[in-house]
Amino acid sequence: MNVRSLVIRDLILATRIGGGGAMALGFFIVGAALYPLGIGPELILLRRIAPGILWATALLACLLSLDRLFQADEEDGTLDLLLLSSFSPTGLVLTKVFSHWLTTGLPLIIATPYVATTFNLDYEAMTTLIVSMLLGTPTLSLLGAVGAALTVGIRRGGMLLSLLLLPLYVPVLIFGAGSVEATLFGIGSGSHLIVLLALFLGALALCPIAAAGALNLHVRS
Repeated sequence: MNVRSLVIRDLILATRIGGGGAMALGFFIVGAALYPLGIGPELILLRRIAPGILWATALLACLLSLDRLFQADEEDGTLDLLLLSSFSPTGLVLTKVFSHWLTTGLPLIIATPYVATTFNLDYEAMTTLIVSMLLGTPTLSLLGAVGAALTVGIRRGGMLLSLLLLPLYVPVLIFGAGSVEATLFGIGSGSHLIVLLALFLGALALCPIAAAGALNLHVRS
């Protein structure tokens, strides 16, 4: 099985097993929309709290589908076959991460402009929000792969996965929301976006290796 076939297979399974991508998108839209409804038409306040709320909701939405990243393949034996085949473990992790981002991160980014309008964000702040999510959501998927690999095979490991990942997600949340907030205050978001890019490159270099090592340990155990 090559990379293309595995990605197509994961995209098909994502629509059949639990609807992880649709569930994450629905959670993001509904969760973010509750705040304007609860706070009321206070446009200045909504714009002030928008960066933190939108980023925190997106982070939790990404977390919802991570427990199925390797679990479905582990349950039917596909994961063992892939790891014992000629398919590189690191390549397998990267392929799974890419599939997860396509079904979860990308839909969130597409929905972001529509959700952000309810918070009275202007064009510049909305552009910064989209750019920050383009840099941040792949990092969330990469870090999530490590947690999913460590908890694969554990029954009801979703809570453990959340406890493992939430502290790792904090820097992405801080600099993602900070970039939008800096734009709103007119002080420039370049430094925050550079940090997000650095976090993504660091995660891209280290997380696939760590996740592949965790999966290999699972196969040997």
